[in-house]
Amino acid sequence: MSKIPFTRNSPLARQNQPQQQPESGQPDPNAPAAHPLLEDPNALATRLGESEVFVRRNKNILFGVLGAVVLLVVAGFGYFTWRSSQDEKAQAAMFQAVHYWEADSLKKAMKGDGQYAGLEAVANEYSGTKAANLANFYAGTAALKNGEFQKAIDYLEDFSSDDLLLQARAYALVGDANMELKKYKEAADYYQKAADYKTNDYFTPAYLMKLALAQEMQKDFAAAEQTYNKIVNDYPTSSEITDAKVYQARAKAMLGGK
Repeated sequence: MSKIPFTRNSPLARQNQPQQQPESGQPDPNAPAAHPLLEDPNALATRLGESEVFVRRNKNILFGVLGAVVLLVVAGFGYFTWRSSQDEKAQAAMFQAVHYWEADSLKKAMKGDGQYAGLEAVANEYSGTKAANLANFYAGTAALKNGEFQKAIDYLEDFSSDDLLLQARAYALVGDANMELKKYKEAADYYQKAADYKTNDYFTPAYLMKLALAQEMQKDFAAAEQTYNKIVNDYPTSSEITDAKVYQARAKAMLGGK
């Protein structure tokens, strides 16, 4: 049970104080103080009057603020509606391009067929939509298959997702493109991102194998040996375990030869 603080106005204090006799025609000094706005209608009227004066003097500012709030709400709703419609258009435009991509008709997938837009157009014209983001992934993989490695990097770096598979896969594909360009450090950086992204027993070991290879291409056999060792220790049941042990021994041998 909470305690009421002891003050001179508390009930206990008033009980211990001598009672004063009210003078004739004067209010009782022993009566509890009343809130002026609840007991005095004149005080309430005064406060209401002050508020009315404040509104009248500052009505331009108040109406301006209210108008700005309404404008922001309307603009936000309009932008959300427009963005949703753009995403629907992008998905419809992208449907045939994805069909070509799945059929390995990569040129039509990228450029379109004259009737339907290609992945490049969807990614550029509907930038910022979910469909355009996914188009970047498809376009990046198509460019990689076509040997357009820098274009693949550009598209895949514009892709982002919280999906377990797609984001790590995109990082690994950027690593692949950099490997083709003989940019081994950049490749290793992206393979590391792929391996670190939501680690799991199914995909992480493969990304670590790619990372170790990129490290070997940089002649960093110590780092490669540690990466192979991570596969051996952390993913002993993975399909990469046999190769990891072989390559780990090779990396150790290369270190011993120095």
